[in-house]
Amino acid sequence: MRFPNIIDWFSLGAKTPETKTTKPVFSTAPKSISRVRKDIADWNKALQMAMLEENPKTWSLYNLLDEILQDALLKSQVENRKNKSLSQTFSIVGKDGKINQEITDLLQNQIFVNEVNSEILNTKLLKHSLGQWIYENGRLKFDLIPRQNVDPVNGLVYLDYTEDKFIKYRDMKEYGVWVIEFGDTRLSADFGLVNSVVPHVLFKKFAQSCWSELCEIYGIPPRVMKTNTQDKRMLNRAEAMMRDMGAAAYFIIDETEKFEWAQGVATNGDVYKNLIQLCNNEISMPISGAIIGQDTVNGNRSKEQASQNLLDDLVQADLSLIEQEWNSKILKSLQLIGFIPQGEYYFEYDKAEDLDKLFGYTKDLLNAGKEVDEKWITDKFGVPITGERQNQNSQKLSADFFY
Repeated sequence: MRFPNIIDWFSLGAKTPETKTTKPVFSTAPKSISRVRKDIADWNKALQMAMLEENPKTWSLYNLLDEILQDALLKSQVENRKNKSLSQTFSIVGKDGKINQEITDLLQNQIFVNEVNSEILNTKLLKHSLGQWIYENGRLKFDLIPRQNVDPVNGLVYLDYTEDKFIKYRDMKEYGVWVIEFGDTRLSADFGLVNSVVPHVLFKKFAQSCWSELCEIYGIPPRVMKTNTQDKRMLNRAEAMMRDMGAAAYFIIDETEKFEWAQGVATNGDVYKNLIQLCNNEISMPISGAIIGQDTVNGNRSKEQASQNLLDDLVQADLSLIEQEWNSKILKSLQLIGFIPQGEYYFEYDKAEDLDKLFGYTKDLLNAGKEVDEKWITDKFGVPITGERQNQNSQKLSADFFY
């Protein structure tokens, strides 16, 4: 879709819209990530590096946070909250308050809208996002610059975060046009919600590791075979019997030998189970505002509903943040790169309606003899109305009919 009076970026290089490709402003060097066990000491060391007043380094912390985000519960909680925002419908409204249907339809069909909105939401999880527009085979996309390479406090991008060479991205002419940033740029210990659950994820991994080791060692009670270890023949015979015990129904031992099952450990892993449950609860609280759908023993409908309401409040705050970023930065940027026409536009989410309450109010109006537009009922509730219902009082059967 093309608009008149737009800077024709597609004409650059004599390329068609389908083949339009631009180079990214920043091309960072990819790095291999070491998959080693992390503990609280690693986290504290990474935080100290990221909070230095001069030349802070965040790559170690964000490598750790990327690892923390692989926790299954944390990932599900994050995706649940983000998807509630990404699935909402929006409109582009003009200065006159009317919906610009052409621009709205254009943006609703673009994949980069979810890419941008996801990175805006990630500022609550990971503090900061810096991205750039690039054309790839005619499609505009929003490419995140790895947080490991960005120093938002001083406005620096390290093309290789292990080196000291940097670019001051806020001094570049592309800043605010092809390069956009979101989130907190202050020097503080607040690195987002994911950073607050780091110790709980690490403790959870430790508890799971210990519990699995307990199952491995004490899941089946150890077997004990007493024999004369000085006699090589008897020792070999005993080893063969113990080795074949899983398949053999029985074996015969000497009267001087003795076989028995060792006493298993007294615990069944409750200490690890309780620690994992505590960690799961603490992981859920910052992301969803409550513990939703985890306690199936003591849970109840009213508790779940109250928890869901808290999550809905967080989602509404997320939607407000997305609207603010679009209206203050993104729409202006899309106009400057020529993707949408110049003008005064606003990004707005469609207001959610309580259909249950609205349906009850509509039913009361109908019962009171008021007329309600049939097309509106069909559009609002999805109930097609085909005409007036015939009077069926004469067709009703009485109890005497069956005797």
